[in-house]
Amino acid sequence: MKVIGVGVARTGTVSLKAALERLGFGPCFHSRHVLDNPDKLAQWEAAARGEPVEWGPLLDGYGSTAAWPGAAFWRQLLAYYPDAKAVLTERDPDRWYDSMRQTVYELNGGGTDSELAEAARQQLPGVNAMHRFNRTLIWEGFFGGRFADRDHAQRAYAEHNAAVRREVPPERLLIFQVTEGWQPLCDFLGVPVPDEPFPRLNDQDAFWGQVRDRLAQTAASSDPT
Repeated sequence: MKVIGVGVARTGTVSLKAALERLGFGPCFHSRHVLDNPDKLAQWEAAARGEPVEWGPLLDGYGSTAAWPGAAFWRQLLAYYPDAKAVLTERDPDRWYDSMRQTVYELNGGGTDSELAEAARQQLPGVNAMHRFNRTLIWEGFFGGRFADRDHAQRAYAEHNAAVRREVPPERLLIFQVTEGWQPLCDFLGVPVPDEPFPRLNDQDAFWGQVRDRLAQTAASSDPT
């Protein structure tokens, strides 16, 4: 494990994931990998409850992390991997909140009337289990059950970023906005800048496009014809 992404979701973490993998620091563990590895969900749930877990086996095979759930355990991961560097992705707080509200919260935060989100919860394998996990880790844990309170949610976001800035040694931390492109990330990691555009992935339309694609794939696989 070489790089720990300590920024929360909707701060460019999917773009960071793609960039780290392009630079040779992959595979990069992202929230979607919890759903892809249901055999490890119980361990993540234990971690969300504050119980001790073995981080090595849980993240075996990965070279980096980005977003939740890893970002929720940044202190533990940086202690367990003392040579790993930390990347804090940041975004304007208002744009971040709006993006969270219209994507992640809409999909699995509960209390939504979105037909697409409801279809995902009913039809996609593992989504309900992921919903329960996220409720413990994110909605009740990180946001204290008050994500719908915009001011409170933005304070939780700001406090997380401030704690990272305060506690991680400067030589081990990059504060990064994906709009900055390759240069600061490559300089920090000591690797050459690729001769290609920096990845720009998973905006709101892309987020819901992926949900629609997974629903279509699930429907096709269950069609007896």
